[in-house]
Amino acid sequence: MKIILNLFRILVGVLFIFSGLIKANDPLGLSYKTDEFFEVLHLTFLSPYSLAFSVIMNIFEIVAGVAVLIGYRMRIFSFLLLLLIGFFTFLTAYALFSGTIKECGCFGDCIKLSAEGTFYKDVVLLVMILVIFFYRNRIQPLFRNMASNIIMALSLVFAAGVQWYTLNHLPFVDCLAYKVGNNIPEKMKLPPGAQPDVYETMLIYEKNGERKEFTMENYPWSDSTWVFVDRKDKLVKKGNAEPAIKDFILTDFDGADVTQSILTESKPVYLFLVLNTAKAGKGWDAKMKALQEREQKGEIYIYGVTGSGKEAVDAFKAQHGLQFPFVQMDGTAIKTAGRSNPCLIQLEQGTIKGKWHYNDIP
Repeated sequence: MKIILNLFRILVGVLFIFSGLIKANDPLGLSYKTDEFFEVLHLTFLSPYSLAFSVIMNIFEIVAGVAVLIGYRMRIFSFLLLLLIGFFTFLTAYALFSGTIKECGCFGDCIKLSAEGTFYKDVVLLVMILVIFFYRNRIQPLFRNMASNIIMALSLVFAAGVQWYTLNHLPFVDCLAYKVGNNIPEKMKLPPGAQPDVYETMLIYEKNGERKEFTMENYPWSDSTWVFVDRKDKLVKKGNAEPAIKDFILTDFDGADVTQSILTESKPVYLFLVLNTAKAGKGWDAKMKALQEREQKGEIYIYGVTGSGKEAVDAFKAQHGLQFPFVQMDGTAIKTAGRSNPCLIQLEQGTIKGKWHYNDIP
């Protein structure tokens, strides 16, 4: 039994540390997945705290994994791990059997598991942690109290420090399709032989306080009394695969698609991603104005990319002295492309040559 118990301790400890480190590399990405769970569970009132939940959970996973490995206060940590894995098993079971969430994000975006694979992984972990919990009194600490306390304190500081860095810069390892070196048009293609999802673009216009949806064929382009409000893509037929980048669609504030003209531009193009102008970080004004001077000399092009409306963007541009044009893109795509608000991306004919948190804009 001692051999099995020690084997389970090593497996559980290493897996929790590994899982926590992968997610600590991108806590903002985990918060987006947490928001998704809050939405399907009708707990949207918790969404403002999703980032805090994500950071705390990542810290706990790493610290608890270390505790299990060194046998630190197993009465407490075995119970806490049992609660955590019970919670995870519930979430992954819900994702699997409800079909509302494709991936749980248990290993972030670096290692994607299906809902089924994640659920069975958690069931196995639950069994191992139950064994650890019931035989916790047989587990002896590897080090004396002072050494154990130091190791636990260092693991706590390390877990918090990694996340502080990635939130104030960018993830150490970019596991997303928008990482430096990727070509966006290539990543927008389906794998050979795959059948794509079929969507219909719906344009939403407003007139006399009434909103109405139009297709690309019948929208009122010639009637100025209709005001463009928004656009959305409606799924008509589900395919059997999807490209790595499937929602990179840039439109001006009248709904015109400008994606290809930006991706095929011969000069370097900088995309200044601002998910929400009201929540944009600060301290980047001087750097963007210097970049803006290069655009005015004809060396580059800059486009703001946002999910905010025209009035909010106009106010934002006036506040920060920005003179380059803004286009719109789906908020989920902006969050995927850049893990900061704002975030700057450099393109050369669709290939990503650089990506910077607003604290690190060159």
